[in-house]
Parts: sequence; C-alpha cells; structure tokens
Amino acid sequence: MRSILTQQHLYIHFNRELTHGELYSAIKKETEQTEAGDASSLDFSGEMHFYELVEDTKDGVWLIQVIGQDREALLSKSNWGKMVQKVSQFGIRTGTFNCSLDHRSCIRRGWQRSTLIMSVPQTSASKGKVILKEYNGRRVEPEHIFRWMTSHLSHHMKRLSHLEKLQEEWRPDLLHPLKMFLFASLPQPPVFFSSLSIKFTGRIEFIFVDMSRWDNHSSLLEIGVTQSPAYILKMPEGIYHYGNSTGEFLSVAAMDTFLRSVQPEVNDLFVLSLVIINLLAWMDLFITQGATVKRFVVLIRTLGTYNSILLVSWLPFLALLQLSYLDGLYGYSLKLLRYADTTTLASIVRADWTFYSSHPALFLCTYLVHGLLVDYFEKKRRCGNGSQEDSSTNLEWLASLWEWYTSYLLHPIASLQQVPSDWEDDPIFLFDRLAFPDLWLRPLVSMDYIKALPVWTFRCGGADKQEDEFDICRSDPDSSEFSDDSLQSIEHQESSSCDQGGNSASADRVLESISQCEHSDGLGWPHNILRCSECVVCLENFAREELLMGLPCGHAFHRQCIVVWLDAGRHCCPVCRWPSYKKKMKPSVHSGISWDT
Repeated sequence: MRSILTQQHLYIHFNRELTHGELYSAIKKETEQTEAGDASSLDFSGEMHFYELVEDTKDGVWLIQVIGQDREALLSKSNWGKMVQKVSQFGIRTGTFNCSLDHRSCIRRGWQRSTLIMSVPQTSASKGKVILKEYNGRRVEPEHIFRWMTSHLSHHMKRLSHLEKLQEEWRPDLLHPLKMFLFASLPQPPVFFSSLSIKFTGRIEFIFVDMSRWDNHSSLLEIGVTQSPAYILKMPEGIYHYGNSTGEFLSVAAMDTFLRSVQPEVNDLFVLSLVIINLLAWMDLFITQGATVKRFVVLIRTLGTYNSILLVSWLPFLALLQLSYLDGLYGYSLKLLRYADTTTLASIVRADWTFYSSHPALFLCTYLVHGLLVDYFEKKRRCGNGSQEDSSTNLEWLASLWEWYTSYLLHPIASLQQVPSDWEDDPIFLFDRLAFPDLWLRPLVSMDYIKALPVWTFRCGGADKQEDEFDICRSDPDSSEFSDDSLQSIEHQESSSCDQGGNSASADRVLESISQCEHSDGLGWPHNILRCSECVVCLENFAREELLMGLPCGHAFHRQCIVVWLDAGRHCCPVCRWPSYKKKMKPSVHSGISWDT
C-alpha cells in the first residue's frame, strides 16, 4: 500500500509516470530496509572514531543521535529505527554517540543532554569544513525531524526563480564547468537531489530552478527544457537530459553512478580498476586445469601478482597527477570521458552496474556460470591441442609442490646431499666452492651451455610414434661418451675457471659432454630424460607441438620456462637441484652404484 501511495505522490508532483525500474527499485529498497531494521546505524566508540568518519571524510550528510551521560536517548529505539530507514534511502548515514564512552569529548562539544546532530559541509569547496547542526524542535516524531533535515539540506543548493539569474548561471563558468539543473514546480527540491548536491560538493554544482512562479516559458524552450520536472546536466560539451536513457532512475544510486562516471575522482578510478583486476584474477580459477588444490594455489599467486602490479602502477600515476603542466591533458581526458559516458551504450553499462550492485547474489551466480563456461571451453581447447590431461590428485599435487618448495628453500642442504661424490673424487672442489659467499646457490659458469641442452618437440598419442619427429638441437648422437677420468678432469677445470671469471676452453668441453644424448623412443622422448606431463616451473601441462628442454639430471621442462629459469642465475634443476652445467652419470648395473635422478 505504501508503494502505491509513493507512486501516486510522485505522479502528482512530478507530472510523469513511474518506470518499471523505478517502481521495482523503490519496492526492493523498502523490503530491504524492513528486513535490515536499524542495522545500518553506526555506534561511535569515541572522539577519534567520530572525527575520522564525520569530520575528516566530509563527503556526505550524517545524522547522529547523541545520548547524554546517564540519560535516556531522545528517540526511542523504534522511532530511531524508523528514522534510520527513512534517511538511509537518500544516502544519509546515521550513527549513535554515547557520552558515557567519552564524557570529556561531549563536555568540550557542549553536548550536556541527549540530542540530534546533523553534519553537513560548510562551504562549496571539496573536502571543506563541516558544521554540526543541533535539533532544537520540541516534537521528536520522525516526520518533524525529517522535515527539519530537508529544510537545511535545501539551503545548501542554489535556488533560482528569475530569468536573469538563470541566464547568468547558464553561461560558461571556468570555476564550475559542470552544473546539474533541476527545473520543477516544487516548494523545495527532492531530498535525494539535495543529498547528492552535498556529496558532489566541489565537483558538480547543483541548481534548483523553481518554476511555480515562472512566466516566460518560451525562454525555457530555448535552452531545451520541454517538460517538468527536467534534470539537465550542463557541460562544456553541451547539455544532457538525465532520465531519458536506460537505467536513469530518479534515485540516489542511479544518479550517483551517472555523476561519478561523468566526473570521476581518483578514488573512483582506483576502485573500478581494483574490481576489474580482481574479477580477471578470479577467472584464473577456472582457466587452470588439474587438481582443486592446484587451482587455488594458482589463484592465490595470480591475485597477489595482479594486485601488486596494480598498486605499483598507480604510484607513478598519482605522481603524474601532481604535475601542473599536465592539466591540459587531464582536461582533454575528461572531455573524451564525458563524450563516451553520454552515449546509449554507456547508459546500458551503468544500468547493469546499478542492477548487479544491488543484487550481489545474482551477480555471483552469473559470474560462476561464466567461469564454468570458460572452464568447459578450456578443456575442449586442451583436448583439441592434444595436451595430456592432468590426472594427479590433490594430495599428489600438494606433495610435489611441497617437495619443490622445500627443495628451493633448503637449497644448501639439498646441495650437501648431492655433492659428496664430488668431494670424494676431488676434495679441492669443496674448497673451491667454500671460497664463494653465495652458500652454493649460484655457480659462476658461462651461459653458453644452455645452447647445448637437448631440445625436442613434444608428441603424444600413438599416431606420432616416429623417430624422425623428434629433434635434438645442437646434439651429436654419433659421438662417444666421456670416460670417468675425463669427466672428473673437466668438472675440476670448469670449477677452477669459475673462480677466474668463467670463460675458458674447458667450458666448451663441458658443453660437448652435456650435448651427448641417447636416441629417442617412439614418442620423441630421449632415453636419458624422465617422462612427465607437467612443467614444474609454470605448473602447466605439456601440449602438442611444444618445445621441451631436458637437463643433465633427466628432468624435462618447457624450453621457454627453463631458459628463463637458467638466465636468472639459477644454474640448477628446479626439481632435484642438480647443477644444470654438469653431466650426471647413469645407473650402472655392473658396478652396483645407483644415482638418483
């Protein structure tokens, strides 16, 4: 019944019918307020909390109920709940300050008794000082308090009733390039319009044109006013009639979204970029294939990477905003933004934003359906490319991940477990390595050995079992193996050359020894390389026709991934930490010596 009365009231005063969107928005807002009660009211914990939110923010209207020490509140709990419901739909925030929590602050401010305080900006400048108005009325019903608030809010807006004043305000103004006009025959402007005028203080100037005593209506037709009420945004690029496009309702949320898009603040752009970046990062949960734990680990890594890049990117942008000689560039950027925001496509985007922001559950469901579709098509794409399916369970993938991380963090211990054979063969190797302060992490070797590592094309399936499909770059399968004595001699010469700079002729012999590799099997894998389906550097499965590279220890990776790994100075295998420049002996059945790969 209340919604029907609201519709008739708006039809009488605004002389136009409600759209379905406005009626639905009003009904939904009323239902939410009935269910929420006074949950949106804030309880201030003290002076600093009050100063931070009310006096320091300075971008809105506050209604605060002050409860005197050892006194009852001015409004009862039920009346205060009604007041909160009534003003919250117009963007007015509410709170309660109990003087029992901070009695000194109440004495300093003169709050000796229970009262109501309204906080509004004092000047028209952005982030200006605020003034606190105290309610001195005798009647404490919510209707009288609301009338007192609307009366004070309307005084913070320019009111025009003569043609000369209108012509003066209609002229271009460098100080206030954007002006929002309301042409209506009302005793005072609507509450949501007055509330927005305070919220956009310093950004957009709000002007109310009273047409109740207007005689010269032809002058209004000349500036484009053809109906009443009319909401017109005056810009340097022209005028824009608000309410004629999709989603442009007469509500705080809809008009707030429109004005933020036309004249955004830096904080608005940052929040928008933060939302977009995180939506893109969460989509990686569906793009990644494999175990569930693997998906969430990749998601956490992606979220950290994307947000770090976003924050780092904003720092130079904020520094550029402080340069005065770039003001012209900012002006042209805002001009292009206003041209784009006054199009039909922009109004549709704003309507969807307003709708989904007021229905978070529906937005999450839509995002989930979109993610599932992305997951389905990603699986189809991988199957089409012939990449192997990751069939590892959560525990298996966690075990492999934990093994990799512990091997990476405890790299000195892992090196001590793998090097004793070298110490027994040549104790000088130990003293050479102890001479470096990097704790075994980075051997100083030439980067040329990377060119001699085996590279082949990944094949999967029975149709590709041909030896000619397998290619080893810079390898000589007909050359012979080095003997144990020559291998030890080469490694000792190589380690000695590292002390002197790492560019000697012995490094070339090491490269020749690394490049020796056995013939491949029917699937294109070298016999001395362990078969696997995933690259532990990028955590992605191998796909058909991708180039793989093997290390002397027998582990295989994507060629691009392992080259980036080695170029960073990590001259060791990401899995077993065997030095990537040193040939590893194969298991010998006759000698009974076993070497782990």
